[in-house]
Amino acid sequence: MSRQVISTTNAPAALGPYSQAIVANGLVFVSGQIPINPASGEIEATDITGQTEQVLKNLEAILVASGSSVANVVKTTCFLDDINDWPAMNDVYARVFHTAPPARSAFEVGKLPKNAKVEVEAIAKLN
Repeated sequence: MSRQVISTTNAPAALGPYSQAIVANGLVFVSGQIPINPASGEIEATDITGQTEQVLKNLEAILVASGSSVANVVKTTCFLDDINDWPAMNDVYARVFHTAPPARSAFEVGKLPKNAKVEVEAIAKLN
């Protein structure tokens, strides 16, 4: 099985020993994205709406770098530090995945890296 590491400066660099994404067997596996602005290296948004918007921008940048797009996403997993933020996160998510949305799971977790409110990982097919 061939395996290609994907890296782009249009999304935050990995915070640890992992890749932004891996392409294998016609699929793109995007690591969980938190709301770091790649230009500043910081989480700038303080509310769930702004953080979700940044997370999905980061996700899209990695997908584009891999030769895919949000339209090709088949599964996402969303992690929230407070499940009560789910409706607001869902509103932003629906603006991005408005046509034939992918399968999805969403969970409340104890804590996310850098005290983020949301993290999203994805699996997509290549274009």
